[in-house]
Amino acid sequence: MADALLSPAVGGVMWAVSAGAIAYSAVKVRSELDEKKVPLMGVLGAFLFAAQMINFTIPATGSSGHIGGGLLLAILLGPHAAFLTIASVLVVQALFFADGGLLALGCNIFNMGFITAFIVYPLVYKTILGRNPNQGRMALATMAAAIVGLQLGPLGVVLETYFSGISELPFTTFLLLMQPIHLAIGIVEGFITVAVVSFVYQSRPEILQVALEARPIGVHPVRNVLLAFLAATVLVGGIVSWYASENPDGLEWAIARVTGKEELTEPSRGIYGVLASIQQKTAFLPDYSFRKAPEPAVTSEGGDLAEASGKAGTSVSGIVGALMTLVLALVIGLVLRRRNQAV
Repeated sequence: MADALLSPAVGGVMWAVSAGAIAYSAVKVRSELDEKKVPLMGVLGAFLFAAQMINFTIPATGSSGHIGGGLLLAILLGPHAAFLTIASVLVVQALFFADGGLLALGCNIFNMGFITAFIVYPLVYKTILGRNPNQGRMALATMAAAIVGLQLGPLGVVLETYFSGISELPFTTFLLLMQPIHLAIGIVEGFITVAVVSFVYQSRPEILQVALEARPIGVHPVRNVLLAFLAATVLVGGIVSWYASENPDGLEWAIARVTGKEELTEPSRGIYGVLASIQQKTAFLPDYSFRKAPEPAVTSEGGDLAEASGKAGTSVSGIVGALMTLVLALVIGLVLRRRNQAV
């Protein structure tokens, strides 16, 4: 979400809700975290940052989508560690890549993290999985939870926009556009999540079991899984990101269908101007590319250079962003682990 959708009151309330959920999760993680789960948080956070750069086309719509990733993290880390990790991803995206507004950061953390980790994961995924899980039931639970999550998250966007009352988006029209397009995105995310979870299930099924039971990984080795996710992060963030769809994402598409433009004009006064100024200073790779200098007249050679520069900026953004997320998630995990040991 961009700040233009939100009133300061709604943005502030959602900041408080998300901050409270972060504090609660930190307390819970302290009791279940061990030295092997800390690097898993970091590597999965880096992988999710890179994966979210890949927008895939939704056929016959002119729209695109990317995975939310909250469900994947909840399945592999447990809900509390997953929530802290996805919050890390969203903070890095907003501060350093201008992806999502700073006023909207609390909403984005809630919609993409809280809903999945604390509503969809326990009520949908764990319910369908049951007490005697197998790979088939796990795939069914994952697909169903991904679809439900990609309905509830966008519903949160619509409700937060409606209660803010500052945009020209009518509630019913906005809702009827947002839900179907995100149903399609949810189905794609379901298949992707099933594939990744199946890989972990085949490689180290104990990771899924300890996440489900909220206990330390213990003596189980996770080195191969970590290396696989690191390799995937470099590949996806550094190269595959070049081929992301240029179509507007589900939210931009819905806004455009109502207003005729993909982004709403953001107020420049008050808190909006202050936060926009902060973001402009901190975002050194805005929109996952190098800052743009004034463009000279375009030639064939200049166009080739611009394309090469664009790909380089995307690769740098993917690698640097993944590294920053990895470090932030590692620091969070290490701090919580040390505090737990001190207690």
